[in-house]
This record gives sequence, C-alpha cells and structure tokens, in this order.
Amino acid sequence: MEDDPAVRNAVVRVLELDGYRVQVAKDGRMALDMMEKDAPDAVVMDVTMPFVDGISVCREVRHRGNRVPILLLTARAEINDRVDGLDAGADDYLTKPFAIKELSARVRALLRRNATPKSESRLVVGPLTIDRETRTVIRSQRTIELTKTEFNLLELLAEQHGIVLSRDYLYEHIWGFNFETNSKSLDVYIGYLRRKINAAGEPDPIRTVRGVGYSLEVV
Repeated sequence: MEDDPAVRNAVVRVLELDGYRVQVAKDGRMALDMMEKDAPDAVVMDVTMPFVDGISVCREVRHRGNRVPILLLTARAEINDRVDGLDAGADDYLTKPFAIKELSARVRALLRRNATPKSESRLVVGPLTIDRETRTVIRSQRTIELTKTEFNLLELLAEQHGIVLSRDYLYEHIWGFNFETNSKSLDVYIGYLRRKINAAGEPDPIRTVRGVGYSLEVV
C-alpha cells in the first residue's frame, strides 16, 4: 500500500517474484476496505498515504481486532513515524530508501513470526532451544541462564534468524528509541551472549556484519 507509483510497482514486482499474490491499495481508505473484505497474510504499507495515513490505518486495524502482520515503510528522517507506528500496532518498519532484498527478508520474517506465535513456549534455531517461559537457552543438553537484556536480544535475533538486523533496529527494539546508538552497549551484550552460548569448539551462530549489524544463523 503505497501512493508513489514507482515505489509501489517495485514492491509489487519483488513480492510477486518471491511467489506472493499481491493486492494493491492506492490510499488508506482503500486499504481498510480491502483488509475488511479479505484476509491478507501480511501488509506492507507506507506511512504517508492519501485520505488515511498508514499509522491511522494500523490503529484502526488493531481496533477491529485484526492481528495481520504489518510492515511500515517510513522516510529515514521521520523517527517519530517509527515510534507512532509501532505504538499503533505495526510489527516492523523499514526506512526509505531501502534495498529490495531487505524488503523481501522483512516480509519473510513477518510471515515466519506469524506462523510461530509468541504463545509457543519454545523457539528452536539450529543448536539453540530458547524457552520463553523459563527465559533460558539450551544447547548440547546444557542450560544457559541469561540476563533479561541478553535473553531479549537473543530472542529478537532468533525470531528473525537468517536476517541481518541493523544496529539501529536492535538498539530501538531492545533499549528504546532514545538510546545513544553510537554507544558500545550492543557490542558488549553480543560478547556476553557469545561467551555464554558457545562452549569450546562449538560454532558461533551469531554473525557480525561489519558496519551493519548482527544475525543469528543456523550452524
């Protein structure tokens, strides 16, 4: 759902190439009508749309009890849009300009998270079993106890495993939007996680992408 024809056509093209059936809404009112009539598996929506903006659409969709995964597209400078969008019920956001491959990855992550709801007590990624109830991690039959922040960070990486999450994204989802992203806290906590989840000789599932961020891989 995007009012810019060039961006809209690019998004439609890449999603169709990925095998999805895509329906297009050119404005917010049309988007609400379409979601009322159909049941999409996921929604990609721009914040800026005619008649009803994307944040208002999110808020109304959640008010109606619809839990469809929503990915918001926002301008890079519009930090308040990200905050407002997540508060309104969006599941994720992607800043413009964005790479088409990242858009595809974000959609896959949304669909995967929707298929594996948080109500499930365990999340398994490669050698790691993450128990949401006890907030512990199991690897090679040993139980690993993590602090609140360590567990939240690992859980976020696991929910979108195989996708490189940017430093800004991790800071904003773990520490909040007002956190100084030039600090070393993220690197410190990644170091804590590595020391706890990796025994001698075990492959490290946390991959560092220099200058970008981190991902959790199946090893």
